[in-house]
Amino acid sequence: MTTAQSHAGTENPAPTATVPLGPDSLTWKYFGDLRTGLLGVWIGSIQNMYPELGAGVEDHSILLREPLQRVARSVYPIMGVVYDGDRAAQTGEQIKSFHHDIKGVDANGRRYHALNPETFYWAHATFFMLIVKTAEYFCGGLTEAEKHQLFDEHVQWYRMYGMSMRPVPATWEDFCAYWDHKCREELEINRATLDIFSIRIPKPWFVLMPTPVWDQLFKPMVGAQRWVAAGLFDPALREKAGMRWTPGDEVVLRLLGKMVELAFVAVPDEIRLHPRALAAYRRASGKVPDDAPLVEAPAFMAPPRDRRGLPMHYQPPHTSLLDRAGSLVHATFSLTGLSRLPSLRSPRKPTGSRRKVA
Repeated sequence: MTTAQSHAGTENPAPTATVPLGPDSLTWKYFGDLRTGLLGVWIGSIQNMYPELGAGVEDHSILLREPLQRVARSVYPIMGVVYDGDRAAQTGEQIKSFHHDIKGVDANGRRYHALNPETFYWAHATFFMLIVKTAEYFCGGLTEAEKHQLFDEHVQWYRMYGMSMRPVPATWEDFCAYWDHKCREELEINRATLDIFSIRIPKPWFVLMPTPVWDQLFKPMVGAQRWVAAGLFDPALREKAGMRWTPGDEVVLRLLGKMVELAFVAVPDEIRLHPRALAAYRRASGKVPDDAPLVEAPAFMAPPRDRRGLPMHYQPPHTSLLDRAGSLVHATFSLTGLSRLPSLRSPRKPTGSRRKVA
């Protein structure tokens, strides 16, 4: 793997630039899109296949205990490193702080630490490839120029963490070689990976639905995501996982992708975009002040009571009953389209003074 010459041999180089991504980037266009959720099993399993990362998940994660809440609350700060503007680097530092105590020795006697630069970058690389594969399969595809642009943006995005840039490939072509090497030579099917393949989604306490009904709803959804993951894995990974994929499967996946692409033409931005991304577009278009509070995960996504206060968990801030009622009303109006916001896909740059929103 070739890395940028300016990073070679330097363990913790000072970032040459910490300019956050903005609404003109392709990363903003794709990362906050709801369609990335179709790759949930894909990204969960391929992250865990990295030995150090998988060991950390096995020893420290409570993903299997509360998978929906764990993923939902984690996505907010992860999205923030892309969408928080001048506060993106601060969000990156917050995410790093969750990983300080995730360390140990795996079953094979190998030491691991979540802040090992190679391990931390691998997680970031999977989010970058999440964008690439979502765009290729479910959003109409990417040109080679767009792939190069997304690669450059993923480097700019990674700088927001303040991590060593040593593991980062220098070019898109180098990244493709890096990815291929990882898939062929380093990734493994470990316990954490198998747990994702067979994951059961426990019914959250706040869902008013009989558990058997919930299980029957989610079982086929997880199976479908596992099938999508098989299609998006590199052939070397499918072979390691013992997954079968035929030309017919590929045709069906491509047809499904086209159907999803067409269906989302009519999906409003208030539904299509993650709340952190939607808020960023509103700030960029001047609808809310630049210093408006960042959108955080709802309080009901908090970690279990016996885990609260541990530094490895993102804790949604406590909100008053009045604030929660206001958020519910706002979300209801947004989902029904009554807010009548114009499309946020191509926000205009604000002109003149901005009116503060009460």
